[in-house]
Amino acid sequence: MTVQAMFYVKGINHHATADAASVNVEVKLAAAFGSYLKGLPEGNGDWSKWTPSGELSMTITNPSAVAQFEIGEVYSLTFEKAEKLPPQ
Repeated sequence: MTVQAMFYVKGINHHATADAASVNVEVKLAAAFGSYLKGLPEGNGDWSKWTPSGELSMTITNPSAVAQFEIGEVYSLTFEKAEKLPPQ
């Protein structure tokens, strides 16, 4: 079974690095509700009966991945249990 969740980006913080070619960016997301979900196909009913509450923080060091996030935009997250590989 998977659980679908809608989160919006509430902050993007760029941190200094020793290497000018490197990036270290913290992206903070929070559960989307109310007007954030306007015009979107699904809400957060998979995991929250009432007003959803949740936060996610990611430190991203891949510039291409950083470019995918915009403050205020909503992103769909899918949670699925990871299956362990069989022992060798």
